[in-house]
Amino acid sequence: MRKILILSLSVMLSFIATAQEEITEGVLIAKQTMSSDNEQMNAQLKAMGDSQAITYFKGDKSRSETSNPMSGDMVIVVDGAEKQMLMLFDQPGVGKKYMLQSFVPSEEDLKSVTVEKGDETKTVMGYECQQYFVKMKQNGQDVEMQMFTTDKISAFSHNTTAMGGEVEGYPLYFVMTLNQMGSNIIVTSEITEIKQESVSDDKLSLTPPEGFSKMEGM
Repeated sequence: MRKILILSLSVMLSFIATAQEEITEGVLIAKQTMSSDNEQMNAQLKAMGDSQAITYFKGDKSRSETSNPMSGDMVIVVDGAEKQMLMLFDQPGVGKKYMLQSFVPSEEDLKSVTVEKGDETKTVMGYECQQYFVKMKQNGQDVEMQMFTTDKISAFSHNTTAMGGEVEGYPLYFVMTLNQMGSNIIVTSEITEIKQESVSDDKLSLTPPEGFSKMEGM
C-alpha cells in the first residue's frame, strides 16, 4: 500500500512539474458554451449545443478552429510578426469566405478598452493563471470579459489582440458578456486539453486556401 501511495504522489508531482514548463509549440483544446438571460435566445443557444475550439500554435503564430452544425466553421490564423489575421468562414447560406487584415488596434479603438488586473488566480490544467477584467466596445456593442491567463503557454491569442498588450499571457479560461438586441449573451471558454507536439507550417499560413473568395467590402 505504501508503495502505491508513493507512486501516486510521484505521478502527481511529475504532472505538476510538467504542467508548469513553458510550452512554445503544440495544440490547445477548449470547450465553449453560450447562454443568455433572454429565454427565447437561450433556447436557441442551447439548441446549438456546446462547441469545441482547437488552437495550433508555434512561436508567434496560431490557428484557432471552431465548428458548429448551425453556425458553420470558422478558422482564425494570427501571425504576430506580420501583425496580420486571416479569418476563414464556411457557413450555411454564405459559403466559403475569407478576410485578411491587420489586427493592430487603432488609437480610437484603444480608447474604448480598459484593462484591470485582478487579485485572484485560478488553476487550469495545472497552470496557475492571473485574473484580468476587460471592458471594450466591439462593433458598437459593450463587451465585458474576465480572463485567467498563464505565461507558461507561449501562444498568440486572437482574443487579446484588441487590448494593446495590456493582458499578459495566454487565456486558459475566460467569460465574455456582450449585449445583443437588448439581451446579454455569455460565452464561456475553458482549455480542457494541452498537447506539446509539432505543428505544420501549412496550418499557420496567411494564404487563403483554394475555394475561398474574399468577403465583399473587405
